[in-house]
Amino acid sequence: MSGLTTMLRAALPAVPVVNRLPGVRRTGDGSLPATVRQRRGVVERDHVAAYAEVCGFATRDVAPLTYPHLLAFPLHLELMTDPGFPFPAIGTVHLENALTQHRAVRIGEEVSVSARAQDLRSHPKGRVFDIVVEVSAGSETLWESTSTYLRVGAGDADAEQGRTFAAVAAGGIPWQLPADLGRRYAAVSGDHNPIHLYPLTARAFGFRRQIAHGMWSMARCLAAMDNRLPEAVTVEVAFKKPIFLPGTVSFGMQPTEDGLEFALLSASSGAPHLLGRTSPA
Repeated sequence: MSGLTTMLRAALPAVPVVNRLPGVRRTGDGSLPATVRQRRGVVERDHVAAYAEVCGFATRDVAPLTYPHLLAFPLHLELMTDPGFPFPAIGTVHLENALTQHRAVRIGEEVSVSARAQDLRSHPKGRVFDIVVEVSAGSETLWESTSTYLRVGAGDADAEQGRTFAAVAAGGIPWQLPADLGRRYAAVSGDHNPIHLYPLTARAFGFRRQIAHGMWSMARCLAAMDNRLPEAVTVEVAFKKPIFLPGTVSFGMQPTEDGLEFALLSASSGAPHLLGRTSPA
């Protein structure tokens, strides 16, 4: 299935009236399907290099820490565009991401990727669920992640809000983010969600102009810390306020007993766009 076709399938269930048509409307019972999506493929040097360039990683013979998410992203969309899935993909908010790299994925390595949705639960702002990914080579698990998504709606004020993170002050020179950053990241990631592309397409979904991808902001932070992270590492982040493009952000980090805490903040207000931490795997 092409990227354009998949994004169209992701968008149509969020469109009033259209979402009632056969082939578009949700057909499930409101629970998460017990489906596991899988794919196999070779980690290609040119694609890794293009990803590294847009996210700020150095070019190496192994893939950047966040690169396996790109291998899994088509499976995220396959899960969420299945008619039995309870929510449309478009309009579902990526709240948190936690990943563990057991060893780096090598250029040219053949890997297997699996993804499943699980743990639908209440949240103060609606309902959340996880998409859990595993990347392996043969019998060896190389990389795992849990992406937590929110569907805004009637929530439970007593439900857990998710991970909490320390505040980290910004330091260094602010990063200037261009207006086309979302389109550049979409070209390598396959995530062509309209909220990331142009002012007009973003306004159709309630944003005043396009916003950066959350997984780009996570990747860019990790690229800034790349030479300070062990190969076997766990990273946890929470996505906070959107980054409007073009925009200016400030990055900060501080050491902990066993890792680093980091943040991506608005250069003007200091409001957090992303908060995170690392620890040995």
